[in-house]
Amino acid sequence: MAQTDMIAPLLANLEQRDRLSDAEKASLRAILTRERRVAAQEDIVMEGDRPTTSSLLLEGFAARYNMTGEGQRQLTSLHVPGEFIDLHAFLAKTMDHGIVALSPCRIAMAEHSAMRDITERTPHVARLLWLDTLIQGAISRQWIVAMGRRSRAAHLSQIICELYMRLQIVDQIEDDSFHFPLSQLQMADIMGLSLVHMNRVIQELRAAGFISWTRERIAIHDWERLKAFAGFDPTYLHLRSEPR
Repeated sequence: MAQTDMIAPLLANLEQRDRLSDAEKASLRAILTRERRVAAQEDIVMEGDRPTTSSLLLEGFAARYNMTGEGQRQLTSLHVPGEFIDLHAFLAKTMDHGIVALSPCRIAMAEHSAMRDITERTPHVARLLWLDTLIQGAISRQWIVAMGRRSRAAHLSQIICELYMRLQIVDQIEDDSFHFPLSQLQMADIMGLSLVHMNRVIQELRAAGFISWTRERIAIHDWERLKAFAGFDPTYLHLRSEPR
């Protein structure tokens, strides 16, 4: 894939919030020149690592996770193309969680030395990357609220609504549906449920006529009803383009 196309998802993601100049786009392309392919279920970064690069997801789905002392895994966030999956490691240095590929993934890597240079030379790009990390924090807060205060069906509905809007930014929605290669077991890890309970929640949304969920695709049949059921308000995604 041509280099000018490689970071198109990132540019779409950042420009959803504010315009980038041609020079700023060129600066981003210049630091994201190395690619890596990662198999499904392979760790991209492990807890305790001290990475010297930050990874941009170009294709596929990835997730942050933590392990309990009993060896159980909790997925704590989902990532879609156009998002840096470990940008915070640029400053935090030591990973306090792991990042796993949930499907085959393609990533681009930027050396931290190059990240330092671009953030010092182009403060506008630095602000947009900062905003990206702030949005990830906002997503985490919404997930905590959904897990603690919503029904399991409303919680899943909220995740589906959020993914729909995040994937729409990077042009991965087709006929109100999107590719979703995660298994029910992976979703159970995200929601902290047993596989049996996860299946019941999915069936509840199907029976209500909100969605259909085939092996690798979710279709939304009634967006407004699904949003209302989930109590979904996209304000936290900060989708308005304005000067930053």
